[in-house]
Amino acid sequence: MKKVIKERKDIVFFIKMFPLKGHPDAYWKSKSIVCNKSLKMLEDNFEKKAIPKTECNTKEIDDNIKLAESLGITGTPTMILPDGRVQAGAMPADKLIELINGRR
Repeated sequence: MKKVIKERKDIVFFIKMFPLKGHPDAYWKSKSIVCNKSLKMLEDNFEKKAIPKTECNTKEIDDNIKLAESLGITGTPTMILPDGRVQAGAMPADKLIELINGRR
């Protein structure tokens, strides 16, 4: 995403935290990131750095899980493009830009 944003200032990503059940710490980590509204914590987690466990009263993660289930999303990353196309799985920045531009 960082490479795409660096190259294309007109592209924006909205991140919904969707912890997968197969990752035992994913739920609390997602909740901590959301509660702190912290992109740094998200990046630290991706870099395998420890993040603090934060307790807060939010149902955002549970709502995200329900939304993903209702849309048939079962994995991460999954991207929903502005035209409604769904792309599951990671891809190189240049391929993602092509996809956003409408090329398949």
